Amino acid sequence: MLSGKTDETVPTQCSTPDERAAREAATQELLQRRERTSDDVERQALIDEVVELNIEIARGIARRFRGRGAEADDVEQVAYLGLVNAAHHYRLDADTPFIGFAIPSIRGEVKRYFRDCAWTVRIPRRLQELQGSIMAKLPELQQQLNRDPTRAEVADYLGLEVDQVEEAMAASGCFNVLSLDRPSDADANLTLVDLVAAEEDRTVDQLEAVDMLRPVLAELGARERRILELRFIEGWTQTEIGREIGLSQMQVSRELRKILDDLRTKLTPTQAIA
Repeated sequence: MLSGKTDETVPTQCSTPDERAAREAATQELLQRRERTSDDVERQALIDEVVELNIEIARGIARRFRGRGAEADDVEQVAYLGLVNAAHHYRLDADTPFIGFAIPSIRGEVKRYFRDCAWTVRIPRRLQELQGSIMAKLPELQQQLNRDPTRAEVADYLGLEVDQVEEAMAASGCFNVLSLDRPSDADANLTLVDLVAAEEDRTVDQLEAVDMLRPVLAELGARERRILELRFIEGWTQTEIGREIGLSQMQVSRELRKILDDLRTKLTPTQAIA
């Protein structure tokens, strides 16, 4: 139950852009109220409300790490910890929405858990510690860049050589391995191999992409938005779009290229280092 001025009907499970926008607005309001108060009890209560409001984000990320050799409940608790840390460290003056900061923070916390607690292949302590340093600083760098950094950027940020970062990252993923013949926890008649999805669940990535795209798309003109809607939502050909808005197929092609180039530029303000 959310208290104070925050609307109690704000959804925690969001399936539409309007619901996600309402959750983000409520989160920002709670964090602003926390910023304005010096009462430690009230500040903690507001952080608790932020966590409660965004708890489904942590659960969604935890679900993506199931079946990798750790108990599902443990992974979920670690994801909650990542959400709590994100709520404590998020900067209100950042250009990134809270969800854009929380998702990489939660992922980083879960990955650290697998690194520290679920090793099958023991790697040198030096590499484990180096991975710890990298994962601890990644959320800060991701928020500064508003995207995932390259390994060269990580190395520069931490004062390391690129090959050190590559060596540490190459050793990631050495956690416990379960037999695919093991019975499923959900259904004893099924083995783990029966439950392996054909494709990776992209739900969380799509959620993050939608929140990054929304403010950029809002800057487009009506005709530009219409062209994108017809091409990527309705699936029209360039010729059909041209007939609809009074342009030639070649003009539509140029318009599309310009719109997409502009979107890429706005979403990637800093040129990635190869």
